[in-house]
Amino acid sequence: MRIDELWRYPVKSMLGQQLDAAAVGPGGMRGDRRFALVDGATGKVASAKQPRLWRALLQARAVDVDGEVRVALPDGRAVTATDPQVHDLLSSMLGRPVRLSATPPDQPDIDRADPDEVLDRGVEAVVAAPQLTLGEAVPGPTFLDYAPLHLITTATLSHIGQPALRYRPNVVVRTPPGHPPFSENTWVGRTVTFGDAVVVRVVLPTPRCAIPTLEHGDLPRDPMALRILVAQNRVDVPGFGVLPAAGVYATVERPGQIRPGAEVAVA
Repeated sequence: MRIDELWRYPVKSMLGQQLDAAAVGPGGMRGDRRFALVDGATGKVASAKQPRLWRALLQARAVDVDGEVRVALPDGRAVTATDPQVHDLLSSMLGRPVRLSATPPDQPDIDRADPDEVLDRGVEAVVAAPQLTLGEAVPGPTFLDYAPLHLITTATLSHIGQPALRYRPNVVVRTPPGHPPFSENTWVGRTVTFGDAVVVRVVLPTPRCAIPTLEHGDLPRDPMALRILVAQNRVDVPGFGVLPAAGVYATVERPGQIRPGAEVAVA
């Protein structure tokens, strides 16, 4: 197995950027989820896990260029994260007052709309939305969902028939021909070494929300991105319940630099 792709997402729930190399520390990939939008009405972090309110975030793209985060809006305009206009431009795009923040709130909760209800009733329906506390496995305040890194294999993606874009991983692991899909489930509790530098420990299967089914830029909606997981890979995710999953979350045991092509070993 080898690293196939590296991704980071400088603004939570926006499209991200593919990388030629990445620095990985205890808090994850440098610059990943560096910013998030905060709802002006509720004070909560905005996430497309609540598609009724925030799915339009997946029409914008954020990239980090030499430490400066730039946001490309779906109408073709671009703005930096430090531009005073950024809050108004994003509010206009979303039809709801928001501000772009680099500081996680004291109670970093997001709404995670029930994915089964979203599948059944559609993205505009008012559905149950349990609270998800951000960064439970991350040292320090963060906008990351749970853990510092998210990994997924090409075997799993090929089996589902979807691009990595829908599942928003940090590391896509290229697997050899015949490798079984969902093998990541067996990595929980084990270590993964990237090249001779970075070592991570897999802590949980990644439970999937409604996000993979949504439009991602020009990529259209596709409920099958979740339905296949519902049918074929419902697993026990400790602390969350039995849920459809694809990929795994990991914590960082030895930081360093990683690049596509590096060997991946599971022990």
